[in-house]
Amino acid sequence: MTQSTTGTAAAQPLPSPKERRRLREAKSLSEEQVAAAVGVTRATVRSWETGRTSPRGRKREAYARLIGTADATSTSTPPPTPPALPQPPVDAPVESPTGAPVAPPTESHAETPTESLAETPAGSCGEAPAEPPAEAPTEAPTSSPTPPTASPAEAFDALYRHTAAALFRQTYLLTGRCNLSREAVGKAFDLAWQRWPEVAVDRDPVGWVRAAAYEHAMSPWRRMRPEHRRADPPPEAPGPRALLDALLSLPPAYRRTLLLHDGVGLGLPETAAETEASTPAAAGRLMTARAAVAEKLPELATATAPAEQAALLHEHLGALALAQPATSLPVPELIRTGSERKAQLWTRAAIAFTVLLIGLTLITLATAPRKYETPQSPAQKVGGVPALGGPQKLTPQDKKLQKKLGGELVHGPARLVPRVG
Repeated sequence: MTQSTTGTAAAQPLPSPKERRRLREAKSLSEEQVAAAVGVTRATVRSWETGRTSPRGRKREAYARLIGTADATSTSTPPPTPPALPQPPVDAPVESPTGAPVAPPTESHAETPTESLAETPAGSCGEAPAEPPAEAPTEAPTSSPTPPTASPAEAFDALYRHTAAALFRQTYLLTGRCNLSREAVGKAFDLAWQRWPEVAVDRDPVGWVRAAAYEHAMSPWRRMRPEHRRADPPPEAPGPRALLDALLSLPPAYRRTLLLHDGVGLGLPETAAETEASTPAAAGRLMTARAAVAEKLPELATATAPAEQAALLHEHLGALALAQPATSLPVPELIRTGSERKAQLWTRAAIAFTVLLIGLTLITLATAPRKYETPQSPAQKVGGVPALGGPQKLTPQDKKLQKKLGGELVHGPARLVPRVG
């Protein structure tokens, strides 16, 4: 790669990080292709597109020409042609702009690598979707669909339309239940609207909502409810049925790690951060999950290289996710109004409880005695006490002797001398 003769390589203007990603996806270029053409790693390209760093020098000029932002009057060499990547590597599956699993780009695949899973035809959960459009959209959606000057409601609606369908399909892969997946997506966006000031300034609003939806869907308490105890009927095709059974047989943490890395396309550090695990622990879970799924999928078991396994899993997960239409999701206006109504009810309940507590306190203060007086215990009859003891009733002889002794004069000791005769 030759240096520009104009000497402006270090000062080559670049758009914002979000616009860089949009331009790259509009040209149907993956991060691996850009990294190979510029001569850097995939992590460096992702760092450029998230705003953590910016390219400099000749790499800056080559990157600008590759995404189509270089000056037309520049006399530099033409932009390098990115090498073809028939299969994504193990740590970098193709990533859709909505964070949804899609099939990797192949020569026979009609869709572009950046096509969103939300763009599926109408249908209901459990029904086969209609035929996909023959042509892919000419311009892929950006990573942040919110205009800079949008109101909070408009920004929330844009985020919902951008990610709700993909999140529904992802949660279905985690739970195998359409109703639970629909409920999890609604609860996640309900919580996001309640905390919109926090979500709006988050570096990854899609990841924030995705984590909330995953936590709600995978909570063991949800499946204790009668409507969520049984899983939905599995797909009729043997391949998708085996894949879904293999996913649901994995522990929740392993299932989530496999979906985030091989399905959504997150890197291993990002997967570890979202699953609240260390990077080595996430790598161990990923390898264990792949091995468990390979036991039930003969096609996956034939792939010996980790890159081949990642590509096949990415393709099968995308196909299984696309088989679940997401048209039954509510519109974003209902999510916002329901969240606001719930917030109003909680606010009114809190105010009513506070007023009740204050009223009871005032009544207690008004009726309570100023000085405490110990109450006297009421009289009670005591039983079981013996009668009072004393001398027996005097007999007539005793009374006669008492009368006689009382009538005599007292002469001292002589009184004690008995009379004889």
